[in-house]
Parts: sequence; C-alpha cells; structure tokens
Amino acid sequence: MAGDIINVGEKDFKTVVLDSPKPVLVDFWAVWCGPCRMVAPIIDELSAEYKDKLGFAKVNVDEAPKIASAYSVMSIPTLIVFKGGKPVEQVVGFRPKKDLQKLLEKALAQ
Repeated sequence: MAGDIINVGEKDFKTVVLDSPKPVLVDFWAVWCGPCRMVAPIIDELSAEYKDKLGFAKVNVDEAPKIASAYSVMSIPTLIVFKGGKPVEQVVGFRPKKDLQKLLEKALAQ
C-alpha cells in the first residue's frame, strides 16, 4: 500500500506543503501528461518507503495554475521538495526511481 499522497490546490497548498513540519515532495502534473502517468507509480512507491520522513503531494497544474506559476513550473512532470516552506530540490521530466531516491536523500540531509 502506498503512503498518503494528498492532492492539493490553491486553497490548501500553504497548509499542506509550506507549513508542513517535515519535507514534502510535490508532484506537479496534469491528466493529459504521458510522462506524469509514468512517474506516478514511482511516486506511489516512494511515498510508502518514505512515509515517516516526508510528506507527498500532487498539484494538478490545470486546476492550480497560480501555484505552478509561483514556482516557475514550465514543464511537467516537475517534482519539487519543499523543506521549511521553501523549495530545496527540483527535477523536471521523468526520472527513474533511483534518481528520485537520491533527490529525497539529498533533501533530507540538508
């Protein structure tokens, strides 16, 4: 079973992501995005593996364009790790699981 991945929008982004006591990986995606569908099962696996250390959230860029714009998300999928309310790590495009694990470990070590 995957960890809890919260779908967030403009109303709850601050509460769920920016005010989180632990780092949060945010997956910026859209329904029509093929690479987003490829990365989704990897995010599910990571959310189960890191559920005690990290929060996981998804932002649909079509439904929350202000959030995407605020963090200069031009291409999707974009994955951003927020820590203490600020973006600390970011990758754009599909990445294999091992690359995303490195990204999460780097963010946790900061």
